[in-house]
Amino acid sequence: MIGQARLKGRKIAVLVENMFIPGEIDAYRQGFSDRGAEVHLMSNLWGQEKLTFVSTVDQPEVNLEETRKRLQLLDVSIDFQTVNVHDYAAVIMAASYASVRLRYFEPPRGVPIRPEMTRTAPAVKFFAEAMRDPRIVKGALCHALWLLTPTPEHLAGRKVICHEVVLADIANAGAIYTTSADNVVVDRDLVTGRAWHDVIPYIDAIAEQIVGLERERARPSTEG
Repeated sequence: MIGQARLKGRKIAVLVENMFIPGEIDAYRQGFSDRGAEVHLMSNLWGQEKLTFVSTVDQPEVNLEETRKRLQLLDVSIDFQTVNVHDYAAVIMAASYASVRLRYFEPPRGVPIRPEMTRTAPAVKFFAEAMRDPRIVKGALCHALWLLTPTPEHLAGRKVICHEVVLADIANAGAIYTTSADNVVVDRDLVTGRAWHDVIPYIDAIAEQIVGLERERARPSTEG
């Protein structure tokens, strides 16, 4: 496990939207902060200075009022379209249905919707740019790989684990579904986890990959 302050000076981007899971977000804030990194929660703010997102609940209570009491709010003031993705050591797509909401795109007026337009969703483009940079560790937990299905070339041939709900989509995108004892799978710069309940070993794996890949790049080349 990466010790305290080993990620000092690193920045971690976490993409969020409505239907986020509070325990997962709390784990990112605590886990990466304990290692010295800054955690930046970001989303598509649609031109606003700040948006407030509402959490989800696993199981509703019999009483609707009790269910409402369990909902939590999350203020986000960073738009990922205003940051440089290459400034981040890791880019994480939050679990649950946040990735579905972030796949939303606005087709041009008067133009019929075509499948290839799914690639134009701002969050899809942001995550795809991160995928093209092997120096950035990408994290996708639970349903989060849905954000990559519009750009299947970034999933094809990659070893991943995900929630069963997403499995058909991931297989159709050419990914290699892989299981593990701790429900976390590492394929170099891509770290995936089965469900948000596996967030602790998932955070550990992302931190390990950040340090490990940086160490590899710093190692003198023996070629030539």
